[in-house]
Amino acid sequence: MIRPADRRAIEEAAQRLRRGGLVAFPTETVYGLGVVATTPKAVARVFAIKGRPKFDPLIVHVATPEAARALWRECPEAAQRLMRTFWPGPLTLVLPKTKQIPALVTSGLPTVAVRVPDHPVAIQLLQLVGRPVAAPSANRFGQASPTTAAAVQEELGNDVSLILDGGPTRVGIESTVVAFEEGRPVLLRPGGVTVEQLTAVAGPVTIGERRAAAPEAPGMLERHYAPSTPLYLLDRPVAGEAGQWRAAGGRIGVLLLAPLTMAFPVSAAQVLSQRGDLVEAAANFFQALRRLDQAKVDLIVAVPMPEHGLGRALMDRLTRAAAGWARVEGHGLLIAGRAEEKDRVSV
Repeated sequence: MIRPADRRAIEEAAQRLRRGGLVAFPTETVYGLGVVATTPKAVARVFAIKGRPKFDPLIVHVATPEAARALWRECPEAAQRLMRTFWPGPLTLVLPKTKQIPALVTSGLPTVAVRVPDHPVAIQLLQLVGRPVAAPSANRFGQASPTTAAAVQEELGNDVSLILDGGPTRVGIESTVVAFEEGRPVLLRPGGVTVEQLTAVAGPVTIGERRAAAPEAPGMLERHYAPSTPLYLLDRPVAGEAGQWRAAGGRIGVLLLAPLTMAFPVSAAQVLSQRGDLVEAAANFFQALRRLDQAKVDLIVAVPMPEHGLGRALMDRLTRAAAGWARVEGHGLLIAGRAEEKDRVSV
């Protein structure tokens, strides 16, 4: 099932895709579950295998900017500047589609999300296929995205017959998704390209709203990216010692940006970066969530990330993955459900 991504394996993968098959392959962000975007029957299998609702559109991957433009009816100047600066790379652009892309791919929307990935295996595969490839993350819908071939196999098992192993992904979180209103960029999902980078190239960026239904792009649903173990997001940053946390005697896993002295013995902890580096943290994020999920803890507590640079994307993933909020009060840990979101303390 897992094959090292050498030339022979990539050629086999391209043949399977052209015949209407499914292949999991690496990009610089996460591993994708690929299918030729212009074959509705094969696209339907992606939705079925992932358990993905039909109202959640897919991202289409192509090998060149020219191939992307062939899928759009228009491309404003701001989009062209972003393409020149960030492609190939972790940026997806949403623009009015041509008839070439089936409605199933876009969930009936008049727009299609397209990107050029920055990974040699993905580019070789796309060049050999010669057609646009729709590729959501290679995991069950709503779960943490896979950043290794082994994680794809854990998620999908025998539902995918070929997984190209290109090693751990470099960026580690999904692409940034940008749409346009009157030619101006609108951020639909933060990701591997930061808001600060977008602004430097294309001017002011409007932050789009979350959608509980009928999202304009992947990753916009209120609940997403979640481990099986309930995850609670701490309502404020902590420094120094985290305090004597308790949760009804349960086993607690902790997700941290950087090392933090704990005043109690946690059952499991994952530190995303010894230096508190957000780029390193993003690359380690989903794999750290998977390790905590496999540690047989009763709950996971995540310490908030700085909401700048890639920290904005990490906080987006944590907020969507959270079963609720946690608050340190005295020497205890108060757990609240998602209904208590209005009580979150901003610090």
